Amino acid sequence: MGEFKFQNKYRIASSRLATYDYGANGAYFVTICTKDKAPYFGDIALINGEPVIQPTIIGQRTIDGWLSIPTFSPFVKLDAFQLMPNHLHGVLFINKPEYDNWEPNTFGPQSQNLASILRGFKSGVKAHATTNNILFCWQTKYYDRVIRNDNELNRIRHYIENNPAQWLQDLENPEGLYM
Repeated sequence: MGEFKFQNKYRIASSRLATYDYGANGAYFVTICTKDKAPYFGDIALINGEPVIQPTIIGQRTIDGWLSIPTFSPFVKLDAFQLMPNHLHGVLFINKPEYDNWEPNTFGPQSQNLASILRGFKSGVKAHATTNNILFCWQTKYYDRVIRNDNELNRIRHYIENNPAQWLQDLENPEGLYM
């Protein structure tokens, strides 16, 4: 019955690459947003002329949670990261030296892959918010991109580093210059 539930009318196509193994060694660029892009994480302020995030309590917990990913997934190495008022960007590398069992992306229970890493990260931040009565909610999905070469990695790093400087023109910024 599960195959025909709702006659496939409400099925949302996955944005993942169908034949890619998201538990395989590689570099991944992710963007995770808050629900309805609410600015839970803080504000961008100019400090010494440089735009810098001034995190809220949940924003700081999000930073700490991201930095602790390798503690829970020791095969992960973190790279560029930026918290913004309503989203975050990060690059992470999965490195499992003994991994040689390519398994294409599948629906269902998963472990030690990108989805499970991000699920653990997001649930840790949400649990902290719930425990401390902090209003907070993640967007259900996230954006990811498999980084294919060094040029792409460098372009993504540059984009992440410069993201706070773009906040004044960002359509998601309620106080932006676009108004």
